[in-house]
Amino acid sequence: MTHILIVDDKEENLYYLRVLLTGHDCTVTSARHGAEALVKARQNPPDIVISDLLMPVMDGYTLLRHWKSDARLKMVPFIVYTATYTEAEDERLALDLGADAFILKPAEPEDFLVRLHEVQNKTASTTPTLPKEPVGDEKGLLEVYNRTLIRKLEEKTLQQEETNQALLQDIAKRKLVEEQLRANEERLNEAQHLARIGSWIWQPDGTMLWSETMFQLFGMSNDLSPTFEHFLTVVHPDDREQVKDSFQEWIVSDHISMEMEYRLHLPDGSTRMIVAIGRIERHANGPVICATGTCQDITERRKLEAQFRQAQKMEAIGQLASGVAHDFNNILGVIMMQAGLMSVEKDISSKLRDSAVEIEKAAQRAGNLTRQMLLFSRQQAMRPHDIDLNDVVTNMTKMLHRILGEDVEMQFKLSSTPLVIHADAGMIDQILLNLTVNARDAMTTGGRLVIETSTVAFDEVTAPQTPQARPGSFACVSVSDTGCGISSEILPRIFEPFFTTKDVSKGTGLGLATVFGIVNQHQGWINVSSEVGQGTIFRVYLPRLTKPSNTKTAQLSPTSVRGGSETILLIEDDSYLRSSIRHALSSLGYHVLEAASGAEALEIWKLHHDKILLLLTDLVLPGGITGRDLAEQFLQQAPKLKVIYSSGYGVEIISKHAFLKEDINFLAKPFEAAKLAQIVRNTLDKT
Repeated sequence: MTHILIVDDKEENLYYLRVLLTGHDCTVTSARHGAEALVKARQNPPDIVISDLLMPVMDGYTLLRHWKSDARLKMVPFIVYTATYTEAEDERLALDLGADAFILKPAEPEDFLVRLHEVQNKTASTTPTLPKEPVGDEKGLLEVYNRTLIRKLEEKTLQQEETNQALLQDIAKRKLVEEQLRANEERLNEAQHLARIGSWIWQPDGTMLWSETMFQLFGMSNDLSPTFEHFLTVVHPDDREQVKDSFQEWIVSDHISMEMEYRLHLPDGSTRMIVAIGRIERHANGPVICATGTCQDITERRKLEAQFRQAQKMEAIGQLASGVAHDFNNILGVIMMQAGLMSVEKDISSKLRDSAVEIEKAAQRAGNLTRQMLLFSRQQAMRPHDIDLNDVVTNMTKMLHRILGEDVEMQFKLSSTPLVIHADAGMIDQILLNLTVNARDAMTTGGRLVIETSTVAFDEVTAPQTPQARPGSFACVSVSDTGCGISSEILPRIFEPFFTTKDVSKGTGLGLATVFGIVNQHQGWINVSSEVGQGTIFRVYLPRLTKPSNTKTAQLSPTSVRGGSETILLIEDDSYLRSSIRHALSSLGYHVLEAASGAEALEIWKLHHDKILLLLTDLVLPGGITGRDLAEQFLQQAPKLKVIYSSGYGVEIISKHAFLKEDINFLAKPFEAAKLAQIVRNTLDKT
């Protein structure tokens, strides 16, 4: 086995040659410079020495001179292996000093081994007493050596200056990169803070490293040295075991990544929803090095998703209500029409007449209910009238009693004077209904609810003392309960759409938002005062009419309206409603021609257009021809034709068609026989 001494001050060079040579049946000894090499070689002479030239303490040229002048070592082959002295005169000087080979770094392993074997073979074939001697006199060699050394020092100095310059540039670039990295890290930390994303590292001993945001998410001081047990103490008790088991199963499984959602129960008593994402790093042989990941607060996201789902649900309800409104209103129209006609029959008893009146009122309330359902799907136009707020509350009494149940005592304190307001009665019903439901939910173990109406006047002095108040006379309806009350933290948000403290199955978050919207539509305002554990009072203020307007519609009956003998073309696709309208008009003396579709109406018009004075048509008809299309076509032929439109889609359709005027040329289904009679007569009498 060949013993080789390697002389080099670079650890990576020593390592490379040691691995290469030991892999080819050689033993290797190393030295960091020429002086160390001479000491080791004299103690244990090698078979070959491989030396660099540029080294501290003693360079390779000096080592070579000493080597060839030493009687014991000069027989040992000397190979120069250099990356610095690469010119022809450098090689010539080394060979003149007695080197057996001159190899430039880096050499391919195969090429290096070939040169090594050449030196070994050459040495083996040379007489031991004839080692390679230096060429030329020592003085001449020293001069060459000195010139070479000076040249290399100059080159080295120049290279060092270039290196220093490059190093300065590298340092400047590195500082710039470091500054950019720090800025990026700060931006990342800020982004994580804003997004409420904390990062963590878990180690097999149970200790954890947390980012600053993690401490904030978990409501803990950053002085703490967190462990997995600390983490578990903040997890909601209902989720704790599941989170612990899932984490432990993940650590021992083959899965690299994981994602889980759980709740935190923070020290301040609040609950937050967290999503954790993690990744495991393992050694090649399987054991876990660590697990890293993030935790993000997704509480607000989940709330928004729940609100979105609730909005979709309400939209679906609105679409359903809109879809059935037409047919439902047609049915109600038949009921109202027949009840109205029955109530004026002369041959029925007073008891049956009273029943007919009650049926008509019930159908009117059902029509209002349909309109209230449509409020959730579109901005429906209001149908305001002059109404007494006391009457609205009185009419709602039975319904509100049924909503509250037997464990809630209900009291009414109504103003002794009329409280006339210009409002949509159905919407005022909605206000009372929603406030009552809220009060009921706040009194889980029973209590007392009081609805009170009163007159309130504000002047320039008193108005600023009440939030949102303005000078004037107002009707006030208050709803007070003895329930759990509303905390001061929650109170400012109670009118926000979808905001609710109730369970998903018990509240939509739309009740108070609807109340707020309705009150604003009526140019009023709402105030609330509450005390936790004592109860809540909602006060709704609506502009009061000191003198009712003259537009109030008088209570009519079909027989109280003058009839006539004119010919009317009635177009209605619902056969039951068409029959009821025909009956009502015929009873007033009118001659009625009926059509169930636009095509049928066209045929009738061809035969009787010279007699028809009034067109009463539904806006939406089967067959692709609308009531508006028919009216425009007929008016081209008979400009004096009078037209009344009707629809079961509610008065919100008025906002889409500017030519419609409610109670003038438009009847919103369902409508009473008396209202039909009045509008028909008024329209025919117009000049």
